[in-house]
Formats: sequence, C-alpha cells, structure tokens
Amino acid sequence: MVLPRSGEMPHTRLSIRVDLASGERIGPGKIALLEAIAQTGSISAAARQLGMSYRRAWLLVEAINDALREPAVSAATGGHHGGGAVLTPTGERIVDLYRTIEGHAHTSASEEFRALSRITRKSAKSRV
Repeated sequence: MVLPRSGEMPHTRLSIRVDLASGERIGPGKIALLEAIAQTGSISAAARQLGMSYRRAWLLVEAINDALREPAVSAATGGHHGGGAVLTPTGERIVDLYRTIEGHAHTSASEEFRALSRITRKSAKSRV
C-alpha cells in the first residue's frame, strides 16, 4: 500500500484482499482490527478506535478465528479485573504475512502505479 508522506496528498493505493481456500477473506479491515486489538489490548477499544460497533468487531474476530486452524485473537471476558484481548502468535503471523504480501505487491507494481498516476486526475471531478 502506498502511504502518503506527511502533508502530501494520497496517491494511487493498493488494497489487498486475500481469498482463502475456505472461502473466508482477509483484507485491510480485518488486518486493521487485528492491529488495533494488538495496540489497545481490547476488542471494544479497537472497535472504538476504528469507528465500528463492538458487535461488528466481535463478528469480524469470530470470522478471522473460524478461518484459521488456531485463533488469531484470544479474549478474556470481563470480571473483577476486566476483560481484554491479545493477538496469539497466529494472529501476529497473519498480520505479518498480510503486510509482507502487501509490500511485495506494491514493490512489484510500483512502475504501474507511477503510470496510473500520470494518466489519472489528481482529484475527483465534480459531477453535476
């Protein structure tokens, strides 16, 4: 994925969705959720950070865990000390693999991104 430099307008970006043999998919939204869980230690805090409902985040975590041989997220229910969630080694590996795939794809297509940037508008044309 091409990330804009500070103060720079975003350019052409690459968004990767991996379609697994099981029919499940892992893409930028699920990866962002896993990264937010790793950062916050909580599914609810990760959901708030990403602007999604807790239910949506929980359903996405369930879908991710169901798609894998071992869960990506381990969650503890609330209680006296509260709940929490952490990425398992499998979850960390999924994020690393996805980001590596994304990086390889971007590097491989960098010439094509530059070519697309030369022939596309810099901003959306207003439709009347």
